[in-house]
Amino acid sequence: MNVLVKSAIIVDPKSDFHNQTVDILIEKGLISQISKHIQNPKNYKEITLDNLHVSQGWFDSSVSFGEPGYEERETIENGLKTAALSGFTSVAVNANTNPVIDSYADIAFLKSKSAKNAVQLLPIGALTKDSAGVDLAELFDMTSAGAVAFYDYQKPITNPNLMKVALQYASNFGGLVCSFPQESKISGLGVMNENVTSTSLGLKGNPALAEELQIARDLFILEYTEGKLHIPTISTAKSVELIRAAKLKKLDVTCSVAIHNLVFTDENLTTFDTNFKVLPPLRTQSDIEALIEGLKDGTIDMVTSDHNPIDIEHKKIEFDYAKYGTIGLESAFGALNSIFTIKKTIELLTKGKERFNIENTSVSIGNEANLTLFNPNDTSTFSSENILSTSKNSMFLDRELKGTVYGIFSNNQLILK
Repeated sequence: MNVLVKSAIIVDPKSDFHNQTVDILIEKGLISQISKHIQNPKNYKEITLDNLHVSQGWFDSSVSFGEPGYEERETIENGLKTAALSGFTSVAVNANTNPVIDSYADIAFLKSKSAKNAVQLLPIGALTKDSAGVDLAELFDMTSAGAVAFYDYQKPITNPNLMKVALQYASNFGGLVCSFPQESKISGLGVMNENVTSTSLGLKGNPALAEELQIARDLFILEYTEGKLHIPTISTAKSVELIRAAKLKKLDVTCSVAIHNLVFTDENLTTFDTNFKVLPPLRTQSDIEALIEGLKDGTIDMVTSDHNPIDIEHKKIEFDYAKYGTIGLESAFGALNSIFTIKKTIELLTKGKERFNIENTSVSIGNEANLTLFNPNDTSTFSSENILSTSKNSMFLDRELKGTVYGIFSNNQLILK
């Protein structure tokens, strides 16, 4: 596909044209020219958009779709379309389907289903068979099929020896093991952060200790095995401290934080709105401040939308029985851009690629065009009309966000709103 992008400000420190307003000529999916002004004698499609900014394509390390098994929540096709129109050119997709993605054939299914899409789908295989936490899944076989990591989505590995064996085995082929940070015997039946707010609302609490104890355990096991560990969606100040100390020891550990855990606190639950029921739970303002500081100093490696579509039947019910999860792809950029500078926002939306073995292609002449197009200065109120997902369970409804995503150019395809 041939496209001429007009008057775009490039936001990419790895590019020679960083912070410059330029035209970008894309021919057959490759960036053939970047210059202050490019003629269009071949009458290529021109892209001219208000306050257009262009960066490397964004990546999300934790996205859930329903297919196979829960297509009423989200299909792969619509999920990838949602990702594209939210600015993401690659997404790592969790194994929480029915059946659970835990074999070579399952990974191959996801790869074939998304092969020609503009958005690259990166399958995360289950760490244990059926995500039951008993026996390891076929990790090496799934790697051969294209799995980028192994994770029992939002299910802690309760058996420490199983975690030890997983890290040791995966290290033989460079596999990335993910461990959900929650000690289930401590968290119990808690449905929100254990705090004065949970007491006043009469809801069972899930204490910060449950997360921190599991992280401390996993870091001890990691040090022993010398493996490769990713801790998804941390949420407490103490968790940041634990991981910071582990990195000073040069342990091979990375972590992420869900964007909604940077914005909302447990006080947002006072109306019992189940869209705010997430795992890990929303914590306190002091936790938010520590998480933001952790992102600024590099302790926390990446952010994720932790996009998790849940159908209305499992959300519009009593709070205790509602499923955990919020959609987040559509609101990810606007929420982050409301907290950080545009440079830091784009850094956070592209930084996780290396950990998941994705090429981080700069906006440079000769490279494949893998681009996100956006306007960082718009402000708007997020409404149901902005939701592209099949499920509508967003905690960002009626929230003012900063910035607009126009779309992406990826895999030789242009996807614009």
